[in-house]
Amino acid sequence: MMEPLDDNLDLYVKAALGKKACHLVVLDVRRLTSVADVFIICSGQSNRQVSAIAEHIQQDLKKQGIRPLSTDGLKEGHWALLDYGHIIIHVFYEPVRRFYDLEGLWVDAKRIKTESMSLVEDEDALPRADEEAFID
Repeated sequence: MMEPLDDNLDLYVKAALGKKACHLVVLDVRRLTSVADVFIICSGQSNRQVSAIAEHIQQDLKKQGIRPLSTDGLKEGHWALLDYGHIIIHVFYEPVRRFYDLEGLWVDAKRIKTESMSLVEDEDALPRADEEAFID
């Protein structure tokens, strides 16, 4: 029997949504990899927004006493990764997210909804490839 997910999962989601992260998806990857229990994937509409979202997540969680094991890509703003051990947060610039398609790669992962996600409409919808993206 699998252990329940972290009770604080919604803290991570709230931190991402605090800077208007869009298209947020939470994937339960416990049955698929030993790397982490959960992947949180979200997007920003520009390189600057990606960096701002990732920095906000880090600061917000630090106030809760939660610090990442490592981070990568915060300055570049294409794909920021925040590794909290059991939870890994991916913050993408939207065109980069479509290119790497982590949701497609982890298609067998169960999608999780948290309380904060219920306040956001259409969190699973990604823009189509032919839609315009803001370029920074």
